[in-house]
Parts: sequence; C-alpha cells; structure tokens
Amino acid sequence: MARYIEAYCRLCRRTGTKLMLKGERCFTEKCALERRNTPPGPHATTKGKRRKKVSDRGIQLMEKQKAKYTYGTLERQFKRFFGEASRMSGITGVNLLVLLERRLDNVVFRLGFADSRSQARQIVRHGHVRLNGHRTDIPSCLVKAGDLVEWRKESAKNEYYKVLVEKIEDKNVPAWLSLDKGNMTGKVISLPGADEIKTNFDEKAIVEWYSR
Repeated sequence: MARYIEAYCRLCRRTGTKLMLKGERCFTEKCALERRNTPPGPHATTKGKRRKKVSDRGIQLMEKQKAKYTYGTLERQFKRFFGEASRMSGITGVNLLVLLERRLDNVVFRLGFADSRSQARQIVRHGHVRLNGHRTDIPSCLVKAGDLVEWRKESAKNEYYKVLVEKIEDKNVPAWLSLDKGNMTGKVISLPGADEIKTNFDEKAIVEWYSR
C-alpha cells in the first residue's frame, strides 16, 4: 500500500500552515514552520523578487492538499470520501468533514490515545485497539454513534500504554466523544456537528475544486 514517507514538517512548510502532524512537537520551538517559514526546495536569492500570485484554482488545490495531509489520506481515498459525501443529503463540505472525523485513527487521536494522527494510524495498524470488542487494524474504518473504542488487554503491557495512562488525565475530548480515563475506553456519543470540528482548511474550496 502506498504511503507518505517524507518528513511531515515539509508538508507544513509547503502549505504555510501548521497542520499539527507531529503532535506536541508542533507546540515547541522545534516546529519547522516556526524555525523556517518558507516552502521546501531551492529558493531564489534575488532580493525583491515577487512571489507568483496564486490563482483561485491554486487556492482550491492547496485547501484540498491541507485536508489530505491533516487526515493522512492519499488522493484516491480522499476522492472516494468526497464522492460519498456528495451523495449524502445535506451540505457536501460538512458531510466530508464528518466522514473524515469518523475515521477510526482520527477517533483514537481525538480520544488522546495518540499525540498525532500518524501515531494513531500506527496504533490501529498494529492492532492495539478494539472496536466494539473486535480487533481491527483498518485506520480508515468509519465509526458510528454508540461505538466503543478500547485498548486490547494484551497491549496494556507495553511501555507506551503505561506512559499514556499517566498523560491521559490532562486530555480533553470533543463533546461528541466520551472518555473513561480509568478504563482507557472511549465511546462515540453522536456524530460530530459542523460547529464541533475545528480545521485549518476551507472545505468549501475543496467542493469548488471537485465541482470544476
């Protein structure tokens, strides 16, 4: 399966936006965007050289790329999510956000079981979490209201879990999720609403990109 293997910080520099791909590192002085807020690659050294004006299509493409990078999806999978969102009733952009938020790796991240979505994907792929009592290793699996996400008992023996138990007390979860910190289990109370999803990209621009 294809996957992104370059440095995640390059994606933030490429979009000029903090995509929060490295978890706690993004809040420190080590953040690449804070240290060098320029796109990756060779740069012109001529002073006073103007940057090219970005067209409307370019802006729409950048917003789509931000969404892909944020949720860790590749082009084909993201396009499939958009197609499903467009077939649902309601506003397509909002439907897309809800579908992306319902991904199991995102829910693991939102519950505080991981510092970033990339780490959450690794946790799911290694089979450390159970969905409704069943082991699953599919990060893109969509959860629904009433679903229960919990750690496998066998995984509670590793060092990461022991550290997580101590850190989880400081975690806050969105209103559409509930977290039992004592038993390290989370529940999907309801599907997220548009006002409960905070993003760093414009979903309307994404709809315009695919509507060309």
